[in-house]
Amino acid sequence: MSMRPNASADPELLEAILLVGGQGTRLRPLTIGMPKPLLPTAGVPFLAHQLARAATSGVTRVVLATAYRAEMFAECLGDGSAFGLEISYVHEEVPLGTGGAIRNAAAGLRSKPDSPVVVLNGDILSGHDLAAQLDLHCKDDAAVTLHLVEVPDPAPFGCVPTDSAGRVTAFLEKTPNPVTNRINAGCYVFRREVIDEIPAGRVASVERETFPALIDAGAVVLGYQDNSYWLDVGTPEAFVRGSCDLVLGRLRSAALPAVPGVPGEAMVLDGATVDARATVVGGTVVGTGAVIADGARVAGSVLFDGVRIGVNARISDSVIGRDAVIEAGVVLDGVVIGEGSRIAAGNELRAGMRVWPGVELGPTSIRFSTDT
Repeated sequence: MSMRPNASADPELLEAILLVGGQGTRLRPLTIGMPKPLLPTAGVPFLAHQLARAATSGVTRVVLATAYRAEMFAECLGDGSAFGLEISYVHEEVPLGTGGAIRNAAAGLRSKPDSPVVVLNGDILSGHDLAAQLDLHCKDDAAVTLHLVEVPDPAPFGCVPTDSAGRVTAFLEKTPNPVTNRINAGCYVFRREVIDEIPAGRVASVERETFPALIDAGAVVLGYQDNSYWLDVGTPEAFVRGSCDLVLGRLRSAALPAVPGVPGEAMVLDGATVDARATVVGGTVVGTGAVIADGARVAGSVLFDGVRIGVNARISDSVIGRDAVIEAGVVLDGVVIGEGSRIAAGNELRAGMRVWPGVELGPTSIRFSTDT
């Protein structure tokens, strides 16, 4: 669907702000050495999926709102030409909240006051129709248009009721008694001048300040409901699921056509070795230079570059950091193994266990299991 911009908007310039400043604490230890948006997801940095989707939706220029390990973004993404975009970087010296981060990033925008600006959260994997959201925003000349998605339990999210015309009537952030199962899905289209009205240089929240104030003032705040694939990848479980879903083809990504093995039971990257008697299934990614030995079974997991999996090991629903070594017969189920760690034969780790980078669990270590 093509975007119908405001008459005064520049059809050659559609900008987006991508919020990537968080420390990703829920994903530690994976994020100790790398920002969450750059973690390899189905064989490419997570942001590659968002940037590719933005480009296919008509976005031509992206401002990355960085903070934590900011230098790594430019090193990885460069000027954006690989994605058919122009990327610029604006650094956030101290945490400013969602609204403050958006306002700070506005220093890097070039669009006109009445132009649409897309704002994306850097931890959302989504298949929704961004071009259709832009269309709705521009057609109705809205101040802001929010992507909404229906979930079984809206209590942990921002609950967003709308009227029969699709206008947002309230923004109820993480209320214990939701009035609707439609939630804020973390993708917004702002009129540029609305961003400029967010207070500069201080902590501000779009969820608790900007959106409620706009609604109270009678501004047009629209909800665009699209129940396509949507996932917040902020936890290890969700991160693994998102990567596997991409490999299995449950969500299509324009960032993946050049990557081998998509869709399929596994994505085995160049330089990886999988023994003919090993089993790799469930959307598993096997990183560059990784080795999976005879008799091992790896299901629904993410193996970063250089990982070594020993004979007859059993790995499921887990993520294993770069250059980690998992010795013969080890069982890992729903765990996170940090970069450069070694798990000796005989260990069994389950149910959310996390091993920090460089840690060695010897052969006499206690078995961490939920079994009784």
